[in-house]
Amino acid sequence: MDNAAFIATSTGQLRWRGHEVRCAVGRSGVTPADSKREGDGASPAGVWTMRQILWRPDRIAAPATGLPGVELIREAGWCDDPADPFYNRPILTPYRASHEKLWREDHVYDLIVPLGYNDHPVIPGKGSAIFLHVARQDYAPTEGCVACALPDLLALLADARHGDALEIRI
Repeated sequence: MDNAAFIATSTGQLRWRGHEVRCAVGRSGVTPADSKREGDGASPAGVWTMRQILWRPDRIAAPATGLPGVELIREAGWCDDPADPFYNRPILTPYRASHEKLWREDHVYDLIVPLGYNDHPVIPGKGSAIFLHVARQDYAPTEGCVACALPDLLALLADARHGDALEIRI
């Protein structure tokens, strides 16, 4: 599989290897990556490596996938403060700077795939915590991520291999 065989579109479709499922994208739609800004609610257009998987071991079993994986812990977080040296990086909570908690009461972060957006190098203010994750039941827009139903995400991950990427298209 070429590394952009997983494709999410601004019209809410996620496609790969003969599969086509519904997905949610950012509340502000999809924007060119060079226009992306922290807090704008847009999903960045481009091809982003699927870095690893993170999952809640109290809610789901380790997914079958060719991607590396790590069990989430209660203290897991992700820094979204552009002024912090750990901007767009995983952190442990409590944390002094603005951050997102990954261990949530809802189920959207029961399974997370951090995408390789704005991570090499990290540019403060260009956006953080761009994930592929579980959609809300009503497929409500995300804050800039791509989200799909858990069974669809598990099927996608079963086909994913190290080095694969998700392309987000306008």
